[in-house]
Amino acid sequence: MRTLLIDHHVDLTRAVRVALGDSGFAVDVVGNLEQASRAFCCATYEILLLELALPDGDGLGWLRQLRSNGHSVPTLIMSSINDLEKRIAIFNGGADDFLLKPVSFDELIARMRAILRRSTQVTDPIVVFGNLNFDPIGRQVSVSGHPLKIARRELCILEHLLIRAGRIVPRAQLEDHLYSFNDEVSANALEVGIYRLRGHLSRSGATPRITTMRGIGYILELTEAASAS
Repeated sequence: MRTLLIDHHVDLTRAVRVALGDSGFAVDVVGNLEQASRAFCCATYEILLLELALPDGDGLGWLRQLRSNGHSVPTLIMSSINDLEKRIAIFNGGADDFLLKPVSFDELIARMRAILRRSTQVTDPIVVFGNLNFDPIGRQVSVSGHPLKIARRELCILEHLLIRAGRIVPRAQLEDHLYSFNDEVSANALEVGIYRLRGHLSRSGATPRITTMRGIGYILELTEAASAS
């Protein structure tokens, strides 16, 4: 999922970006509020990770402005401030969660996924489509009960298509959610990922298939045999 990380501590942002990338998040990193505002206007984000003390202003004030403008994107504050009154102000200012620095990456990822579940009102995280099961928390895929190993990038493509199963997902939307501004992406990267994912699904006997809608995007649908059964 596309994430905007707003923090000016270079070592931390580098480590967070790697950890989140390994867990299927596409992360854009900015170091101040001006850059954050520009990024927010250029891309659609599922979640924000926000430091309070930034070189050009107060992160909480920026978040309050976002909320007053009607933006409800889930936001997790990361800060070294451990003061009860400040934490209360953080939640009153529109934050969905707070994590004290230094952060545990495992806890950060778990909290992010919990926020995303709440924001989409998902009670059962397991996604089932045909004979394919996907656990977005454990990042596990199985076909007819048998585990299926898929590389991280293909797994992210599958996740995005599964969430919108039966509907056309525009190519631009897929690329927007899969890649951050800093990713080095070849012109045919998405096609290569789709090709490899199709191979995994076909070899495993999965009933879902990916259909290309030329000039538009892709759709994950069930094979005719699965639909008839």
